[in-house]
Amino acid sequence: MKKAIGILLSLYLGLFIISGFISAIDDFLVFSFGLSFLMAIAAIFSFFAFFIALAVYFLMGVTPIIPKRVFLAISFFYLIYLLGMFMVPIYGGANWMKYSWDWDWVMSLVQIILGLMIVLRLKGESKIRWPLVEEKHLGNRSFSWGNLAGFALANIFVLAPAILVYFLLCAALAIDHFTAGFLTVRPSGLTIHVRHYARNDGREVELVPMAHVADAEFYRNLSESFPTNSIVLMEGVTDEHHLLTNGISYKRMAHSLGLVEQKKEFKPRGEIIDADIDVDEFSTNTIRLLNLVMLLHTKGFNPETAMNLAQYSPAPDVQRQLFDDLLNKRNSHLLEKLQGELSQSNIIIIPWGAGHMPGIAEAIKSDGFHLTETKDYTVIRFFHRQPEK
Repeated sequence: MKKAIGILLSLYLGLFIISGFISAIDDFLVFSFGLSFLMAIAAIFSFFAFFIALAVYFLMGVTPIIPKRVFLAISFFYLIYLLGMFMVPIYGGANWMKYSWDWDWVMSLVQIILGLMIVLRLKGESKIRWPLVEEKHLGNRSFSWGNLAGFALANIFVLAPAILVYFLLCAALAIDHFTAGFLTVRPSGLTIHVRHYARNDGREVELVPMAHVADAEFYRNLSESFPTNSIVLMEGVTDEHHLLTNGISYKRMAHSLGLVEQKKEFKPRGEIIDADIDVDEFSTNTIRLLNLVMLLHTKGFNPETAMNLAQYSPAPDVQRQLFDDLLNKRNSHLLEKLQGELSQSNIIIIPWGAGHMPGIAEAIKSDGFHLTETKDYTVIRFFHRQPEK
């Protein structure tokens, strides 16, 4: 058993180092010359190295033969690598793909150095030869209930909660970053920050980041806060030519989360003006993707939707088109409406999705508006207070 485990660990360690070398060379060729012919080979080696790492990690919980102080380092390397990838899109901005390559390049170098350090530690002053992990490096007991119990408890009560907290932190940072602080996650719930702007000529604009589903109380409180003499530029894409086969609905999401839809509960005071565009202004690729997403949303995952997913082949520039259609075009149309209404009304309220707020805020600030007041509203409460008896 010790001999077999020694060979397995030797293969594991060798594959770990080779995978790091191939990934580093591939990243170098991509960065320097735009050559990606090693990408498939690097992906295959990384795939096998990762899954052998998982197998060895769980094997450490079963048998104390494997030296944990040595091989836990490789397991945690993969964990740090994967967790770090979640931060790249948050702070990478439009160049997040480049930063993901940078992160991969750095971690490939770390992988090589870590693998060689482990080999040198195991071999000491002796020559490096096969197997890399010999029987003398392994423990003597093949099984221990204490080892198994300690491993299980550490994963259940330490590692799993730590990873969960990390993902929650990433989600909170992503929401705050991509909405420029208009939407934040707090221990009590999801909170929006309504920002009131004013200009020297007396014109006022209030930016209200919205959510398509929320607590009913949120929509009621927000609706009552709008002045009756205000102009409300409403969000809401129209579909005059019936290009969306399933329509845009958040009913399923609201029902599953125990929330309500914005279009049913949000009844703002003031003069309502539609300020959004029609679906026919979107690109064909965007309309196709929207139809697929809403099909999944309305019908859930079933054989029909699975077949549609399998048949979907995104266009090379679908990400750019989606961003331009759903954000830039709609923001531009809204800002044109805003300029027209500012000449007729002193108070303009814009209750649009939180993702639209950073661009709108920058546009009105460049037009002479400055922030005067901020109000907070809880969109979704994580913990509801129990009524007093």
